[in-house]
Amino acid sequence: MNIHSITCCTREVACIALRKDAAKYDAILAAAVRVMAVSGYHGAQVARIAREAGVADGTVYLYFKNKEDILMSILRETIGEIVALSTWLEGEHPEPFKALRTLIETHFATLGDNPELAMVLQVHIRQADPGLRAQVADIMRPYHRAIDRILAVGKDLGVVREALDPRVARRMIFGTIDETVNAWIFTGAKYDLKTLVEPVYELLLAGIQVRATDCSGEA
Repeated sequence: MNIHSITCCTREVACIALRKDAAKYDAILAAAVRVMAVSGYHGAQVARIAREAGVADGTVYLYFKNKEDILMSILRETIGEIVALSTWLEGEHPEPFKALRTLIETHFATLGDNPELAMVLQVHIRQADPGLRAQVADIMRPYHRAIDRILAVGKDLGVVREALDPRVARRMIFGTIDETVNAWIFTGAKYDLKTLVEPVYELLLAGIQVRATDCSGEA
């Protein structure tokens, strides 16, 4: 997977990197994923990341402020890629359920095709310094907004249950997707994560879509 991707020009750091050398930016992030997947966040040294990327130690600091910045950039690029590919809410006839399925499929494909990336984002990022939590929450906000918009558009179209608390529904959706990836990682990534797109989608759809009882007014 090319971690430097779709939305780089909306971010100052990535734009600076693009002007300098996008290939080196990509190489450093990819190397950081490989090193952190093996050594963990705290065990990964910038010097080792530089060697893995084939650049000098000082070159890393032309693109990233420190190791924290590298880790946050990995998360930012990955989340940006997942959200940017979920586009079924645009146009005259938005399709929120297709948007939901695409979100799940893209999430599983992005991490399922790169178990090392999944290990970093599912395991090691949660072992990073508590001070990074605010940054993580900020980076995750576009993903959460994408889920909120799926629910809002679905309610406007009358296909998502009006009584759903959007915050609870968002946690249910993201939590199910996230825990599915966790289970895949912790069992050794021995199967194709993408085979779980349909069952996860069907489960979440059953929880949010309008039911016959909702339409009939029965309890």
